[in-house]
This record gives sequence, structure tokens and C-alpha cells, in this order.
Amino acid sequence: MNESDALRDGDGDEGRAGVPARFAACRTEDVALLDAHLPSGQATSFHARRFARQCAGGSTYLVAWIDGVPVGNGEVRWGGCAAPEVREALGDCPEINGLDVVAELRGRGIGTGLIRHAEALAVRRGTARIGLGVDETGNPGAARLYARLGYRPAVRYLDRWSYVDHDGTEHQQADPTLFLIKELDGGVA
Repeated sequence: MNESDALRDGDGDEGRAGVPARFAACRTEDVALLDAHLPSGQATSFHARRFARQCAGGSTYLVAWIDGVPVGNGEVRWGGCAAPEVREALGDCPEINGLDVVAELRGRGIGTGLIRHAEALAVRRGTARIGLGVDETGNPGAARLYARLGYRPAVRYLDRWSYVDHDGTEHQQADPTLFLIKELDGGVA
């Protein structure tokens, strides 16, 4: 069974507020739906780039679905975080990157479901830990969620990224970020 099949088997995960969601690795036919329902505001498809990394074997791009509509996503980057500070401290610790849930459904367990599916994939790969970055001051709700799920501070770094908007303007971002890690039960040390 491949990762995509394993995720589709768990079709009925419900969030804390009873929102039924299905979690699955992205498929080719999902990219257009992701672009339509979760637009990124970028000139090229954010979702297509993540899906291409998955197809190349570097990641698994997870999508949360409710009634056939994508409502959240996140990418597990198997080679670890690109930030030099994180790589120096933690090597190639897999990273859950860019976790997002549509605003009106936040706080209903969908983000938790995405994280748990990412963790389960990591355990199946024999990974002993997994991490993710959070902007502690700009995203306190996410920081609380990650702490509740057992993620602990590991490395502070500056998350640098860029994108080109629909007008062709390139934007450079640099966000102070805290990388958190979680030791996984069943992973190989």
C-alpha cells in the first residue's frame, strides 16, 4: 500500500467540533480544485509546485477534504527544513510545511487531522521525529495547537521565502520563526 492509499483508508476522521474530514495525499486531478478553492494569490500555482515535489519523491502533499471540497493542506518535506539554522541543529528532520485550513473551519480539528496524518506517514517511514515552524507572535493559535500536540521548541530562525503575485511583482518575506519538534512513538532513533 502506498502513502496515498493509506491516507484514503482513514476517510472519517472528525474534528473536535464534529466536522467530518477526509485526509489524502494530493493527486493530479486535485490541483485544479485546490487552485479554485484555496487560491494562493501567486502568479503560478502554489499547489502545482507542491504536487511536483511530491511526484519527485521529496514530499507528501496532504489535503483535507469535506464533501469533495479541499478545506486545508500541508506538505511533509522528507528532506527537512531548508533554513540553514534548522539544518545545522536538526539535520534532515522531516518538516510539516505550510499547514493551512480555511479560516471559517479553523479550530474544528482539521489542522490536527492533517498533523496526525503527517506524523503517521513519518512513523511508517521509520522516522523518529518530525518538526514544523511557527511564527509565535503572528500565529498564537497555531503555536497553542502545536504545543497541545506535543511539539517542543528546538531552533529559532528567520524563515525566508518569496513569491510572484498575479501582477508579476516579486515579494520577499522574512518571518522570525520557531522550529518545533516532536518525538514520534514507533519511529527509529
